[in-house]
Amino acid sequence: MADKIPKELQDKIQQLQLMQQQLQMFSAQKQQFQLQQTEVENAQEELKNAKSKTYKLVGEILVEKTKTELGKELEDKRKRLDLRVRAIEKQEKSIHERAMELQEKLTKKLK
Repeated sequence: MADKIPKELQDKIQQLQLMQQQLQMFSAQKQQFQLQQTEVENAQEELKNAKSKTYKLVGEILVEKTKTELGKELEDKRKRLDLRVRAIEKQEKSIHERAMELQEKLTKKLK
């Protein structure tokens, strides 16, 4: 069967498969970042409710930090995660559009 498919089409099929793998990789990365976002949001909520001293885990040591310092660190982390998720979503959209175009071309050529 592979002998009957022209080399050009085989290359395009491989290209489409690579795009699908990239989409899966981006999806997994986005999930990880979204999980981290949820953790940061939960930490921010807990920090708002904190009435006594606050601490940050650094390696295996708890270091005392002010609520303001921790709040700023968490907000900075949330912003970085938001940027990463948006960047991944842009890449996903671009690759998805290219993959759909390529799939349409392949479908037409294989009919």
